[in-house]
Amino acid sequence: MSQQTVLVIDDERDIRELLTITLGRMDLLVDAVGTVTEARRALAEKHYDLCFTDMRLPDGTGHEVVEVISAEHPDTPVAMITAYGNVDAAVSALKAGAFDFVSKPVDIQMLRRLVRTALRLAEEKRSGQAAAKPDGNERLIGDSPAMQQVRSTIGKLARNQAPVYIAGESGVGKELVARLIHEQGPRATGPFVPVNCGAIPSELMESEFFGHRKGSFTGAVGDKEGLFQAAHGGTLFLDEVAELPLHMQVKLLRAIQEKAVRPIGAREEVPVDVRILSATHKNLAALVEQGQFRQDLFYRINVIELRVPPLRERRGDVPQLANFVLRQLATKSGGAPGQLLPAAQQALESYDFPGNVRELREHPGACDGDVRRRPGRRQRPDAAAAHAALPHRGGSSRGTYRHGFTRGTAPGCIAHRQRRSRRLHQQPGAHGDHQGAGGVAVQQDCGGEEAGDYVPGAALQVEEVGYRLRVVDMTRRAGLCPAFFVFGGWSDG
Repeated sequence: MSQQTVLVIDDERDIRELLTITLGRMDLLVDAVGTVTEARRALAEKHYDLCFTDMRLPDGTGHEVVEVISAEHPDTPVAMITAYGNVDAAVSALKAGAFDFVSKPVDIQMLRRLVRTALRLAEEKRSGQAAAKPDGNERLIGDSPAMQQVRSTIGKLARNQAPVYIAGESGVGKELVARLIHEQGPRATGPFVPVNCGAIPSELMESEFFGHRKGSFTGAVGDKEGLFQAAHGGTLFLDEVAELPLHMQVKLLRAIQEKAVRPIGAREEVPVDVRILSATHKNLAALVEQGQFRQDLFYRINVIELRVPPLRERRGDVPQLANFVLRQLATKSGGAPGQLLPAAQQALESYDFPGNVRELREHPGACDGDVRRRPGRRQRPDAAAAHAALPHRGGSSRGTYRHGFTRGTAPGCIAHRQRRSRRLHQQPGAHGDHQGAGGVAVQQDCGGEEAGDYVPGAALQVEEVGYRLRVVDMTRRAGLCPAFFVFGGWSDG
């Protein structure tokens, strides 16, 4: 194997000499220059496996070098050398495509870890391993400009090692974005360890994150690795990081800064090599101002922020997402995928989806088959559109309605129930169509051979219970079957 080469660009002679000696001891061939012009000439004459560039140079900036390498030598990772505390400039370089940054004075151990990781990335690209990595287009659905920007940013962030904070509302796909950053980066062969910070009891957090030694506390019958050790060589994804208690934030900050953890009961720290990705649906900056989240930890995990847009900001992606979910359901059931009619597509695009992609994913699966209705019974056009949006199994006219919009919050369904209750009170004995809690058009039928089977779905909202009990009283006086309104679906009598 030929000796790997590194280009060092810095106008300070001491820094050039330090890097040349340190990298030479790692069996690397080093070329050192002091200006942007010399760097351009060196890059044109020779291929380099890694590049270090200072932020400020006599005839330009390190950003120019990063842009040249990203455009002309995309397989060469580049690290920025910055003055201590100049984090903003380093973040700007990372967004431009830099692999990582090194602060002056240079920490030799940190420098060696960075070099090993960067060279592993370059080797993977040369061997073709990177080509086999997942494509974000296949899993991050949507062709809107907002999603194209997200995919482009993921590609850039995957190349560097800086901590990334993924901001976005609940259900937008923050964990998927974190997985793509991991899988498209140099740590793809290492573990990806997601952890929901809000799901770990406060008294167990230190043991879960850092591990413990046998006998360190009651119940510690053996040594246990923590999440940091489990993610060694890979990525640790801290989901709902805003839920961390303050005492744990202090310990997490030290672990990130020192790249080492101390298991409970241990005397020495254990080095760990992990990349930190974090996410929350809350406003971390506001929590910092309120004193509920440490400012120093906020700046440590929020080196680069990636915002994932909510579904209402990319309504054009809704049909594509819905069709993707329908294909998934068809694959699981072994049938043909359902189709969205124009009216159903328009209805979906006009809805705000407060639950975002997670909510949309549940809607096409609200029905296991066709909602049975009597032949010749009239169906409203808006009900027909909603019904057509659901997947249907070929050859089956009988299905089971499971659940629809979360807790009866489908657009217009509450208002419709109120209108329906008034109509029932005014016209005892009347029969007609009814819009179910999931926005699916069904027929009111209180028994008989044409009645369908209903499986109770999502839990009722507290405010709905009182409303439905009032409807029960009205329907009894009207001589109708009250069970339909209590449970929101079909009844056998």
